Amino acid sequence: MSVQTQLTKGKINLKGSARIVTEFFNFGINSILFQRGIYPVEDFEVKKKYGLDIWVSNDISVTQYLKKIMDSVEEWLSLGMINKLVLAVNSRETRETIERWQFDITVTEESKGEEKPQAKSEKALQMEIQAIFRQIAASVSFLPIIDEKCTFNILVYADSDAEVPTTWTDSDPLHVKNAEQVRLRSFSTDAHRVEAMVAYRRDPDLC
Repeated sequence: MSVQTQLTKGKINLKGSARIVTEFFNFGINSILFQRGIYPVEDFEVKKKYGLDIWVSNDISVTQYLKKIMDSVEEWLSLGMINKLVLAVNSRETRETIERWQFDITVTEESKGEEKPQAKSEKALQMEIQAIFRQIAASVSFLPIIDEKCTFNILVYADSDAEVPTTWTDSDPLHVKNAEQVRLRSFSTDAHRVEAMVAYRRDPDLC
């Protein structure tokens, strides 16, 4: 669904914003999985989004896993019940977390009832999102090469009274040991603000 279709009377409401943010998470996770080589190149296909070419997984198990998560994420976002989403990249052999992509989510004051003087334009929103995807694509220039087979986990930090699917389980935070952190760009709708950062395992030879 395009950004424009979420606009209501010139302003994005909480439900419309939830769709935009969820869509960003889905494309963003796919882009990270591709750029960091978590799955083979042949498991991805290019889709046009945000005026960019974004690599998206065509692996059924991955797409189904993400869909189940994003369905709940969108609902919780629309209710203001989620404050963080994390993509943890883990070694298949040791289960150690080697990268942790964190997206902090806040509900903006204007969506809580305060008046906002001017709604953000579709172009401005798209430019903010484009900047994050360009940083993800450029991450290969500053993140260590992943030279081992890895898998990934999605962590969702929701309110204690959120209705959690029975198939979900509690998890530890999956922090990276001896981590370096890089803060990425942020974007905001009229209802949510998303701030991104990545933590990665420090090269022991450089310590």
